[in-house]
Amino acid sequence: MCEIIHVYVGGEHPAPCFTTIGEAIAYISRDYTPLPPAYPAPEEAVSPVTIHIASGVYREKLVLERPYVTLEGCGAEDTVLVYGDYAQQILEDGSKRGTFRTATLRIHTHDVTLRHMTVQNDAGCGRLVGQAIALYADGDRLHLDHCRLLGSQDTLFTAPLPLKEAQPGGFIGPGQHLPRTLGRQYYEHCYIQGDVDFIFGGGICYFEECEIFAAKPQQLPPESPDGQRIYGYLTAASTFQERPYGYVFHRCRLSGDCPKASVYLGRPWREYARTVYLECYMDEHIHPAGWTDWGKEHGHFYYGEYACYGPGSDTGQRVEYSCQLTAREAKEYSAEQVLEGWRP
Repeated sequence: MCEIIHVYVGGEHPAPCFTTIGEAIAYISRDYTPLPPAYPAPEEAVSPVTIHIASGVYREKLVLERPYVTLEGCGAEDTVLVYGDYAQQILEDGSKRGTFRTATLRIHTHDVTLRHMTVQNDAGCGRLVGQAIALYADGDRLHLDHCRLLGSQDTLFTAPLPLKEAQPGGFIGPGQHLPRTLGRQYYEHCYIQGDVDFIFGGGICYFEECEIFAAKPQQLPPESPDGQRIYGYLTAASTFQERPYGYVFHRCRLSGDCPKASVYLGRPWREYARTVYLECYMDEHIHPAGWTDWGKEHGHFYYGEYACYGPGSDTGQRVEYSCQLTAREAKEYSAEQVLEGWRP
């Protein structure tokens, strides 16, 4: 690998130094032609780049397609990338923007790291504006370290998209016609906030010592069965049928300001969703049933828990289709196995 190139955004630094993150991304991408997606991603003879981003709020909508890039902020609360596109937004041609054109930051490449920064979509409550993605993570070997991802409905999309739309036009956006390429994603010491399905998609993702915060929305989502007041769903995986792993949460903290027993651990966006929580703290906002099937046929999706603790971890009323793993089974969900030997 070649020598690391350093680029700066904000503050007083030697050239190359830019006012916006977008200008820095354009500068480092000027001689690079994106490769078609692949899994596992190939090794490329491309110099790694670190973009050092000064403290500040950067209202920008960005796409990163060059690999071997690190976006390095000055602290998760000090360096904030934010935008506010939303699914119900009416465009010039009269159509709606749709979910997958809302992202504040879309990563569409491999070997990218985000560190010590926030990515936010501040469009507002999903019941009022629709889905609004903060980070659209599409690629292999993506790493987030000490970052905050903030939004309401659909905060973090872990590509790829499912193979088929449930409704015509549902996938309109940059990934609509692309091959459904899997990717490995590793999130450590991150804070992820939202309400409905705010971690969703088909990626292979390992969450290590993250805080998953269920924020109370301004309005209840429409799915509140049997008179219950359901405020949200942490995950909506769409794991591919042939994959043994989807989402794994290890030693994470599930917190929130929603009422007691009003948030589910997950529901299946597609039939073969796979989500597992290992040694996680679960606060009292977690619903005693734990999971809901979203009308999908049982026997395909897989939901598991192991050695979780806290007031929301009681398994006495968990749905019958969820699993309590043994210690031996839990060992099969190590980061090394889930990520197939890759660690940042």
